[in-house]
Amino acid sequence: MCGIAGFHGIPDYSNEQGELLARMVDALRHRGPDEHGLYVDGNTGLGHARLSIIDVACGQQPMQSADGDICVTFNGEIFNYVELRQAMIRRGHRFRTSSDTEVLLKLYEEKGPDCVREFNGDFAFAIWDRRARRLMLARDRMGVRPLYYTHHRGGLCFASEVKALLAVPGIAAELDPYALDQIFTFWFPLAPRTPFKGIFELPPAHVLIAQDGNVSARPYWRVRL
Repeated sequence: MCGIAGFHGIPDYSNEQGELLARMVDALRHRGPDEHGLYVDGNTGLGHARLSIIDVACGQQPMQSADGDICVTFNGEIFNYVELRQAMIRRGHRFRTSSDTEVLLKLYEEKGPDCVREFNGDFAFAIWDRRARRLMLARDRMGVRPLYYTHHRGGLCFASEVKALLAVPGIAAELDPYALDQIFTFWFPLAPRTPFKGIFELPPAHVLIAQDGNVSARPYWRVRL
């Protein structure tokens, strides 16, 4: 279990982006006690609280591509990463680590947001593509790994737990009466709604894209009946 957190497009904290991200990651320390990493590129930041499992020595996150233009923070496991890695090696890719995180990163380099269709696993991740000026969030098909987000001051904040979002000044834990009605009816709020007003859960099997001032979420997989 690891924790991810970050933000995109929030200019108000331009002089303290690193401190803001550190506060968010600090709220997730119980999820990743082994290492903590921060990446900031202007008004975009990715943070990671790591529980070391695969490639303990070289799997630090956030992880950047060789040219530094793409960065990922990733919670979970790609079950078929060995097969994907071998196929990419045959296509000419070279790897610096043996981690599934690097497989995810390189497959995004090759296929863009459609890379998520190739993964068999349970995961939640965020990728910042500096060349495309695009932030991508994704969650596994069954929603095993949590991922929450909120719109804030013209931008977007995201995290593995709501408490990391509440570490951002101006984001409050205000109860959503519609979500409470769903909880009393179904025993849980229906995604993307959460118990907190304005804080959303990325539904299972969905990707969210923030680019050019627009934010949109879409499914990449559905159960076939």
